[in-house]
Amino acid sequence: MQHYHFKGEEYNMKLYGDFNREDWMQALKLSKEEIPEAFILHGEWEHQENIALWKRILSDGQSLPEWNTVIGKYQGTRVGFSNVFGGPSAAISAHKFGIIGTEKFIQTGYFGGLSHDVQYGDILIVTSAYMEDGVSQWYLPKNTQVYADQKLVEDAIEFCEAKGYRYVTGSVMSTSAMYMETTDIVKSWSEDGHIGVDMETATTFAIAKYFNRRAIGLLNLSDHIIQGDTFYTTTQKTRDVMDETDEKIRALALHLASNNVNASV
Repeated sequence: MQHYHFKGEEYNMKLYGDFNREDWMQALKLSKEEIPEAFILHGEWEHQENIALWKRILSDGQSLPEWNTVIGKYQGTRVGFSNVFGGPSAAISAHKFGIIGTEKFIQTGYFGGLSHDVQYGDILIVTSAYMEDGVSQWYLPKNTQVYADQKLVEDAIEFCEAKGYRYVTGSVMSTSAMYMETTDIVKSWSEDGHIGVDMETATTFAIAKYFNRRAIGLLNLSDHIIQGDTFYTTTQKTRDVMDETDEKIRALALHLASNNVNASV
């Protein structure tokens, strides 16, 4: 407990790590009825465009607890969405909603390709994330890798196969320093068997596990770095494929968010 003195009076104040469920609900100005059952975190810097899109998707019973967050109903299920960028940003959203009772967390966004077998247009269904993001270790200090919920993975695969969506499954390396990636570093990650690299998935998975929630990652190939591609060599044709894949990932994320998938045993 932190003690403050102001004009001769002493105040007892909690810090963020001391906040309980009721504290966070009060801070977010949410009632119990407004707590989302599922939460989608999208890793991208295009904040305004994404928030505008999700305001339209989640227009039913909508609330806006924070600048980067929308909550509303989708097919009768209350779903939350936050636009995040990097592990610290993902943690700020996932921690609050994990503690107040959200059960499912779905990380979407983008990954750099580490496998020659993955192609633009594939959905990466993340089964695990290696924890080099700098945030996840605070939640799971004895771990180096954190895993997706198996039942959510199975349901994601079933949905993709039913819809004819191309997908791959595997692990990502979550890092906090994208611009420090070199050819040698990327090669070593690939040789370790990772399909891709991102910035948020390990954070979201770790926080979900810390609060005994479920999580999955659904990522879109943005730069095939094992083949030498970067954001700055992307063609319009590739961007069009990415846009189509984003639409498929949104459909899959909303299916997982609103579908009653039982937890892994």
